[in-house]
Amino acid sequence: MQLEDYLRQHAEETPDRTAVICDGETISYAALYQRVQARAATLPQGQVVVFRSSQTVDFLVTYFAIHLAGSVAAPLERDTPEPLFQEITASLTGSELPPGSADILYTTGTTGRSKGVIISHRTILADAENLIAGQGFSRDLVFIINGPLNHIGSLSKLFPVVMLGATLYLLNGMRDLNAFFDALDYPAPKMATFFVPATIRMLLQFAPERLASYADKLDFIESGAAPLAHADMLRLCELLPHTRLYNTYASTETGIIATYNFNDGQCLQGCLGRPMPHSRLVITSEGLIACQGDTLMTGYVNDPELTATILHDDTIFTADMGHIDEEGRLRLEGRQGDVINVGGYKVAPTEVEDAALSLPQVNDCICIAVDHPLTGQALKLLVVTPEGQPFDKRQIARALKAQLETYKVPLLYEQVEKIQRTYNGKINRKYYQNRS
Repeated sequence: MQLEDYLRQHAEETPDRTAVICDGETISYAALYQRVQARAATLPQGQVVVFRSSQTVDFLVTYFAIHLAGSVAAPLERDTPEPLFQEITASLTGSELPPGSADILYTTGTTGRSKGVIISHRTILADAENLIAGQGFSRDLVFIINGPLNHIGSLSKLFPVVMLGATLYLLNGMRDLNAFFDALDYPAPKMATFFVPATIRMLLQFAPERLASYADKLDFIESGAAPLAHADMLRLCELLPHTRLYNTYASTETGIIATYNFNDGQCLQGCLGRPMPHSRLVITSEGLIACQGDTLMTGYVNDPELTATILHDDTIFTADMGHIDEEGRLRLEGRQGDVINVGGYKVAPTEVEDAALSLPQVNDCICIAVDHPLTGQALKLLVVTPEGQPFDKRQIARALKAQLETYKVPLLYEQVEKIQRTYNGKINRKYYQNRS
């Protein structure tokens, strides 16, 4: 079975059922599959097809049609420069891919060069079944996708929706909050969506009451791609008391691994829940998270040596640090490469950032390392303050001292206009490397 087999099945058995809503257009499963078939007839067979992503019906048609034609889909960001687009196309031409390959997804490259990750059809279905079991996707659900469909965070939501015959509602990003709330007005009994943490923070800052007005209609919200500040978790639980709110552990390389509904009365910081049916977790002797199961990537395209550095023995060894608690839940402790050594003390910058984001004086922030003559490295906090509010670094430092051990409190502070983030909302730590 491929995902497209489910699409065909719904087109035959429930042809009038709504598959997609986008830009005021409503498309049935029968109409969608007809367009997919027509597009597939125009595509090459058994090749890699490189194309630009977009949050449109045409993207869905192209994506499914490539698979239906027996080819592999390689969606790139829509604003990929033409020279890079041609370079990637040339590098993939004639590539020998393992049987069953479905997609090549390029990582955002925040910690190094962008890599092409090979995803199989088996992985797509395993991800779908994991999400259905872990988050309660159902056929009567309308799922709003607002993020880029060339990244696993949003793309993976196609999988359970199409498998079940539910409905997708496509939005072109979240810059227009009115468009998002208009989508929530769609006449459906249950709606859900996926947000990166930066989007959640934006909603909590600019439209908390409006979000709360949909408390009885939002079945669940999933967050992923980056750590969610504990203060934002608590505020979201307050606004949406009956909505399931999920933190998910996933990546392009590992697939969808574990999830945790933090609106469970405990709201555990750093908790990512138990492994889903097709996944298993192992903590290495170094305290790093390793993943097993059917959701893993096949490898990096045209780079077996790089693949072997993280994928061997049917296990992907990540750079994420964590442990399994007494309830069998994954607890994230930071990322190995991000840890800052301050005079022999190890500091996870995410812990400092989480504490800072709980302060009313901080809208956004990043904790970085700078050189120091005595300790080797020191912590510096770059801060975005609320509009019209003065920047008071002493006040911020005092507030952090009340929450953190002394060695985790930044020595230096700087006000900035914005924090650099990738297209899908992650802090772009690579941008701040070697910054003093």
